[in-house]
Amino acid sequence: MNQLLLAVLIFVPFERLFAARPQKIFRRGLLTDMAFLFINGWLVLAGVIAITTVAILVNHSVLPAAVTQTIGNLPYLVQVPIVILIADLGIYWTHRILHIVPAMWQIHSVHHAVEELDWLAAIHQHPLDVIFMKAGALFPLYALGFSTEAIGTYLLVYFWQTWLVHANVRLNYGPLRYILVSPEFHHWHHSSEAEARDKNFAGFISFYDVLFGSAYLPKKKATTFGVDHPMPTRYLALLAYPFIAWASKPRSNDPSAVQHQLSNGGEPAQPRHSAPLS
Repeated sequence: MNQLLLAVLIFVPFERLFAARPQKIFRRGLLTDMAFLFINGWLVLAGVIAITTVAILVNHSVLPAAVTQTIGNLPYLVQVPIVILIADLGIYWTHRILHIVPAMWQIHSVHHAVEELDWLAAIHQHPLDVIFMKAGALFPLYALGFSTEAIGTYLLVYFWQTWLVHANVRLNYGPLRYILVSPEFHHWHHSSEAEARDKNFAGFISFYDVLFGSAYLPKKKATTFGVDHPMPTRYLALLAYPFIAWASKPRSNDPSAVQHQLSNGGEPAQPRHSAPLS
């Protein structure tokens, strides 16, 4: 609650003063986002406990002690930037997988269903989505033996970064926009425009998108958001959505098609154009 109140005190006036688009504070879907905020946490916590438990077991029983001890003995100020680099690389690829694998897109489309983007859209995510991305970020950190303090610093930075990049503010970071993820950069990730489909996957370091050919940042601003097909609007319906989608539509699990999407520089993934559920 303290974090939420602090976020409200920061982002509500910030969005009023530097709004990228005209938008009401009490927008559509606000109550649903509150449900995501207060219910998802418990579900995600269970997933994170499982992830860290397995990672610590790997740390103790699989990796050579010399490797984990060397990493653990690095100074805190050296560990933190390395942790951010590793974690965001994990975020990049898990996020990209959520887009290019049809079954995974059904989970992630819950997040992209938001049509009025603001700071609260950051928590409009299916818990399976959050757990999968946290696995990509946290598993290598705990497995390699980085300190709790360094990982905690990353989590704190990423917590506020997630609110910021979804916020309805006009902020592009100037020449640093191709190094660090700005709100403008991430807004294009949520854009419903065809050219922006399946771009800008990084959470913190936009250079990963430059490196892997998925960066998209034109001079104009993103103005429309959402997905191509109707989505539920209530929390429980959104929670059930991927399961209904999996049960009602044939899945495409062709490994060659997935490999093509990974290597073609970020061409639009087919799931973004899927038909509405009957």
